[in-house]
Amino acid sequence: MTLRIVTDSTCDLPAEVIAERQISLVPLYVNIGGASFLDGVELSRRDFYDRLPKAHPAPTTSAPGTEAFGRVYERLADEGATGIVSIHIGSSLSNVYNVAQLAAADFERIPVHVIDGGQITLGTGLLVTHAAELAAAGRPLDEVVASVSALAQRTHSFAALDTLEYLRRSGRVNHFAFGVGTLLQLKPILKMHAGRAETDRARTSSGAIDRMIDLAAGLGPLEKVALVHSNALERLETLRQRLTARLPDVPIVLVGEEAPVIGVHVGPGAVGVVCVAAAAPADHQHQASQGV
Repeated sequence: MTLRIVTDSTCDLPAEVIAERQISLVPLYVNIGGASFLDGVELSRRDFYDRLPKAHPAPTTSAPGTEAFGRVYERLADEGATGIVSIHIGSSLSNVYNVAQLAAADFERIPVHVIDGGQITLGTGLLVTHAAELAAAGRPLDEVVASVSALAQRTHSFAALDTLEYLRRSGRVNHFAFGVGTLLQLKPILKMHAGRAETDRARTSSGAIDRMIDLAAGLGPLEKVALVHSNALERLETLRQRLTARLPDVPIVLVGEEAPVIGVHVGPGAVGVVCVAAAAPADHQHQASQGV
């Protein structure tokens, strides 16, 4: 069976990883300055972050239609795929998963299994690369789906925002349970796990990085981590150095920059860490058989 993997532009995987793993990406739309742009195709990260602080009204984002997914599924079937695993941003944050499900239900040429990753940015990206590795190894569709679902339960994302303003402007602040303290200029930290969005906070930008590392370390032994930023290379390097000092034996497997479709909501200056907790000892034998 020839499996192919599909995701969306919220995954924040570097272009070289997408190309190397033969991952198909469906871009979302970024609406800015009265025009709509395909995320990462018609609007680069550099152009977007240059325009974002001065954009009025605030930019918005929107999901592609079912036809966008249908075209990708058709192309992959034409190329010889015998099955597709389509992995997307958590449905609690976006309608993309629901659109992909509708497209898959109308597609009858080959099986398409759509997964709600329950994650965001490289949290989704790690699930996608895992699926691509299993597909390249010739694993069957049901085994890939089970393995990705198991990995999703061990994947946690934390993001330290520079400001709450962009979440407020984009209308997404209600997706997170912010307390009064956060609204009074404390530095917000977003947490995402298994489709549930929560928040934490710190008093300073530096303290927010330390708090994220505390949250990561609190998960217990970690298998790997990934780092992501939104036009914040200097802050990213601070995060990398402190994380490496605190958790020297945990490999950093990916580093990415948030695409415009994510940057609309978190704004510039954000940094994040995605952690994969080690499987429990009792699960090792079963998970190894599933390729996790």
